[in-house]
Amino acid sequence: MLQQRIGLIGAGQMATALAGGWVRAGLIRPEGILASDVSAEARSRFTQATQAAATSNNLQVVEQAEVLVLAVKPQHIRGVLEELGGRVRPWQVVISVVAGLPMAKLQEALGEKSRVVRVMPNTPCLVGCGVSAYCLGPAATEADGELVARLFGAVGKTYQVQEAWMDAVTGLSGSGPAYVFVMLEALADAGVRLGLPREVALGLAAHTLLGAAQMVLATGEHPAVLKDRVASPGGTTIMGLYALERGGLRAALMEAVEAAARRSGELAQLF
Repeated sequence: MLQQRIGLIGAGQMATALAGGWVRAGLIRPEGILASDVSAEARSRFTQATQAAATSNNLQVVEQAEVLVLAVKPQHIRGVLEELGGRVRPWQVVISVVAGLPMAKLQEALGEKSRVVRVMPNTPCLVGCGVSAYCLGPAATEADGELVARLFGAVGKTYQVQEAWMDAVTGLSGSGPAYVFVMLEALADAGVRLGLPREVALGLAAHTLLGAAQMVLATGEHPAVLKDRVASPGGTTIMGLYALERGGLRAALMEAVEAAARRSGELAQLF
């Protein structure tokens, strides 16, 4: 169990997913977490979901925490960084999960000696099945990287990457759950259209996506190889695959990732 006190600036969906995941994983007790948010409603939801305390005072979090997690929306981070400037101490680790926020901007606002780490998690962290990519700032130590890997590894899989890849990570895994939810909804709707009860169709669709993903990870085989094993000559699956090709599913998904990655790069101009 972690001995450091964790502070979250922002108590929205991502902060709640992370803190809730850490508590459920037994990595930290609720009393070892403190969040801040200007929204009373967000604070209430955070505390209800995590049993951890929340305050409206960002500086209270900075004073009490050894590890700071910046989890506010991109349009609000500038004001937060101005408030935190000169307040972050050299022994504190600052983890940013703010989409599009470059490491250089963090260093500029908090000081070149600040130990900053940039992370892009995704919302399945809430159920312990997230995936996060992280990169270390110039002043961050190897121990800081191990701490981040432990924190985010408690709620899913982690990858250390170059910062130049973070926009692509954002477009793929950061935004990716939304794409999968759309696919899952469409599959379930198709089942309902064909006469299946809604709960049966949704369960079949969800477990199909889950099982297919687990097969890729468990076998290590290319998805195309696994796909070909399902598609018998003249069978049902190949006809369904043909319909997907005609509908442009591959191109649409690739364009979705590229559009989200491009937007992540554009967000850097806000800071």
